[in-house]
Amino acid sequence: MTDKDTRESPVTSTHDNLSDKENLVHTEEKSRVPLFNEHVDVSGINERKLIRKLDLRLIPWLSLLYLLSFLDRTSIGNAKLYNLEKDLKMTDKQYLMALTIFFFSYSIFEVPSNVFLKRLRPSIWLSLLMLLWGIMMTVQGLVHNYGGLLGMRWMLGTFEAGLFPGVNYYLSCWYKRSEFGIRAAIFFSAATVSGAFGGLLAAAISNMEGIGGKPAWAWIFIIEGLATVLAGAASFWIIQDFPDTAKFLTEEERTFVIRRLQSDDQFSAAGEQLKWKYIYKSLVDWKTWLGMLAYCGSDMPLYAFSLFLPSIISQVGFKATPANLLTVPVYAFACLITCLVGFAADHYGRRGYFNLVFLCIGGAGYIILVASRNPTLSYVAVYLAACGIYPIIPNTVAWVSNNVEGSYKRSVSLAMVISLGNINGAVSSNVYRARDQPWYRLGHGLVLMYVGIGIIASTTYLLLLRAENARRDRGERDEVIKGVEGGDPKNGIFDSVEDAKREKGDEWSGYRYTL
Repeated sequence: MTDKDTRESPVTSTHDNLSDKENLVHTEEKSRVPLFNEHVDVSGINERKLIRKLDLRLIPWLSLLYLLSFLDRTSIGNAKLYNLEKDLKMTDKQYLMALTIFFFSYSIFEVPSNVFLKRLRPSIWLSLLMLLWGIMMTVQGLVHNYGGLLGMRWMLGTFEAGLFPGVNYYLSCWYKRSEFGIRAAIFFSAATVSGAFGGLLAAAISNMEGIGGKPAWAWIFIIEGLATVLAGAASFWIIQDFPDTAKFLTEEERTFVIRRLQSDDQFSAAGEQLKWKYIYKSLVDWKTWLGMLAYCGSDMPLYAFSLFLPSIISQVGFKATPANLLTVPVYAFACLITCLVGFAADHYGRRGYFNLVFLCIGGAGYIILVASRNPTLSYVAVYLAACGIYPIIPNTVAWVSNNVEGSYKRSVSLAMVISLGNINGAVSSNVYRARDQPWYRLGHGLVLMYVGIGIIASTTYLLLLRAENARRDRGERDEVIKGVEGGDPKNGIFDSVEDAKREKGDEWSGYRYTL
């Protein structure tokens, strides 16, 4: 065995030839890192059955929460079709500002929220956030002027900020890197379902016009807000905490979950103390900043799409309720594609290539929207745009998560990536101006520009990751391990492989990045 072999990771790829159980058995021998709960026998655990158990306890409820979250933030687009602007005596610029202000508070509070999530129990933190934003959503239906709407939109963004980055980080603490993508896609597909469901719900709630002296748009906010309040209250008992304390698992199952994560180069799975250096490492990591740009390339188009799709359809020949109903098949198609891409990216492990292919498809859709003057052609192009935008959101999140090790570093990196993407929602809120209707050439053109940014950033990220993996394959990043010949002192000197893993995280020479 060569010197390099003694430092090699037990799992350097998401597609290792060894089975997961074999990796768990040989982890200690190969990496010389002690097993978590070494005294616990996990030989009787059925891995497939355990993963199915995790999926059923985690994914459905979290997806429902995100459905409600996305429904609450975007329902203002449906409410606009039912005289929101007229009743609150708002101009088009004021309406756009009401959309914009949400994204400022939403982006500001994402990073601190993820740190709080790691420090506190997810069952407490996520439930509290949801309860509070549900109250803000309900009160949004009681406002009587533009100022009141602005205040509620700010508060809505503040409390919704923690859910999406928090849940993505939370899921990354339960699943291997090759399993995370499809779970993130299913979770995010709730956004596409909310788009379809939102149109149907808004059309149904509009029949409450005049009840209790309230207009249809107010009832949309009130009914959806009360549903969120109830879900937030129930979440305290339904949301599970991290794997090492999960009450629905036995000690053997908790041990097995953590060992399989550690075999997947997630060395911090058994727990990690908060140190400011982990947060600093995230701030100075080039992967964080390129991930932010790649995410911007799909997140700004996402918000522009979801906020203005009803208006876009209504302006090419359809009234309020038909326009809302015509959004349903678009979102259903986006949901299907999102899940298929998540499954395929997990299976093939080439997330960067999926990003590039589907961003190009989305770009083609927006090129058609810019050039088209035919309502039918524009409606068809909307499907291409949805196909190119929605799958890339969870795929980019999974890609960034796959390439960051260290629980605190990963939580901050994910929050930063998602935060910058969401601040660009403020841009998307202002590009579809009333004076540009019915074809919205400026809005479509700016979205197309962001898609181009996503393509450039994803390509750069992919090439740099590939180059770094090649350097590690050549041994250029090898550390000096005391008692083992070889290595370069400039890469660090450590007493053991375990120390190198713990201190360097994804910078450790045995760690391989997901392309």
